Amino acid sequence: MPATLPIDRDPILRAPRRRRLWWSLPLIGLIALTASLCLHASIGDYANSAQFVDGKFRNTTPKPANVPEPSAKVMWDFFFNKPKNTEPHAPVPVHTLTRAELDAAPDRSLYRLGHSTILLKLRGHWWLTDPVFSERASPVQWAGPKRFHAPPIAIDELPPIRGVLLSHDHYDHLDHAAIQALAGKVEVFLVPLGVGDRLLEWGVPNTRIRQFDWWQGADIAGLRLTFTPAQHFSGRGVRDGNRTLWGSWVIDDGQRRVFFSGDSGYFDGFAEIGRRFGPFDLTLMETGAYNVQWRYVHMQPEETVRAHQDLRGGWLLPIHNGTFDLSMHPWFEPFERVLALGDERGIGIATPIMGERIDIDAPHAGERWWQSVVAESAVR
Repeated sequence: MPATLPIDRDPILRAPRRRRLWWSLPLIGLIALTASLCLHASIGDYANSAQFVDGKFRNTTPKPANVPEPSAKVMWDFFFNKPKNTEPHAPVPVHTLTRAELDAAPDRSLYRLGHSTILLKLRGHWWLTDPVFSERASPVQWAGPKRFHAPPIAIDELPPIRGVLLSHDHYDHLDHAAIQALAGKVEVFLVPLGVGDRLLEWGVPNTRIRQFDWWQGADIAGLRLTFTPAQHFSGRGVRDGNRTLWGSWVIDDGQRRVFFSGDSGYFDGFAEIGRRFGPFDLTLMETGAYNVQWRYVHMQPEETVRAHQDLRGGWLLPIHNGTFDLSMHPWFEPFERVLALGDERGIGIATPIMGERIDIDAPHAGERWWQSVVAESAVR
């Protein structure tokens, strides 16, 4: 069998860029059509919500006029002309978790499983945020952003889950296959308004779904869980934009408080959440997939740190990075930028390997594990 040629020598992959780009256009159209037709859900009317206006949810702060729309060039480059370093070219280290290890884990253990998927043990129960376990963050599994690494543990090996907290319905946060696989071992799904309608269509029983507007919450298994605002958007197809709500979560076990940001641009809501619920022992903050042209809905690292300070956070654990290629920046850049800012401002930054345990009572910095991946990629 002939050896595989490097990309720069492969006659197919060396085909003229223009020709390859045109081949890609029907593929993008097919993905969009699949999202529109195959994943349609009947979303309810939530006119009782102050956030729901003219049939759609909206942010508290309108998009400023001086914030540009993504230009045609940026979108062209995003799909067809990405730099090589937006994804790793060497294996990303993962600490493989076992059921036995989780069963033995003490209370207030936290594990980052990838992207924005966090596994927490609080008051003797396990909780998950935005569980994404599929190979791709996409409406289809044959195209779209592909994982840099496998999850540290498979869904069927997880212990029983007391609850899942969802921030919004984008593909890198709401994984259809994962929800269906988890349905049998999760007691309750806590979701934004409208997202529950999607889960119902996917077969999750109504009795296991609780929907929330901003500032609403619930007391479950010794935790106070409050759904709080974010500045973002929603949708899974071309016709359902902003039909479901988005937000963040405050997790309070009576002694420790954790904040989960979901996705958000920087806004004054962080300061309000900090006033109402802070200080936080640990913030899990979006730090990745940013671009100056979509900063209204995704924070730059400097804004992530500012939001953490608004929240009156202690330690900061950057999420929304290291798993999928969703922007134009180097895949490792979010870690470097947020660490530099943390050093400058005296903020503890935790960067665990995927699957590595963090003690919420006493977080640790962890290794700069991406640097060895970058170094290995450079010699390949």
